[in-house]
Amino acid sequence: MKIVIVGATGTIGKHVTALLSKKHEVIRVGATKGDYQVDITSEESIATLFQTIGPFDALISTTGKAAFKPLHEMQGTDFKIGLLNKLMGQVNLVLIGQRYINPTGSFTLTSGILSEDPILAGTALSTVNGAINSFVKSASIELKNDVRINAVSPGVVEDSPELFDAFPGHIPVKMEIVTAAYYKSVVGALNGQIIRAY
Repeated sequence: MKIVIVGATGTIGKHVTALLSKKHEVIRVGATKGDYQVDITSEESIATLFQTIGPFDALISTTGKAAFKPLHEMQGTDFKIGLLNKLMGQVNLVLIGQRYINPTGSFTLTSGILSEDPILAGTALSTVNGAINSFVKSASIELKNDVRINAVSPGVVEDSPELFDAFPGHIPVKMEIVTAAYYKSVVGALNGQIIRAY
């Protein structure tokens, strides 16, 4: 398969890339690194990416950021970071990418555990993750040509020790569990599912 991984050089993306590149052609996409670059907050940048890459069989997004800030300190502009980046960035990868994906292909987005298990200062991420999950469930019944879509919802991963204190009581997730969730989404047959990796 020809698999596009957006966020391929990030904490999770580099492990997913290493796993899938063993048997598949992987196109590594990042904000500043990789085979190609994209600004996921720009529809024009996303469209240019797909025009350049051409048809593909699967797209994985392991990218997206949101404000990590106490609610009483948050302004609307802080909240918009996640809405425009992690949420709309990934949504637009699907909206635009559906014109280029091959029949029976798949999209795999990334949400996160905070949609179900919130933490202090994580309201923006909880909101965005929940919206991504809802988008995936709804889009799965409308995508054409037997194209599938799922979301992987990871917990705090073992490779991000700087976040451990913000997730009290959470057991860091081994990367092999996280990468297996993305593999399951792409190579398996699930559709409209939230694949929990925690």
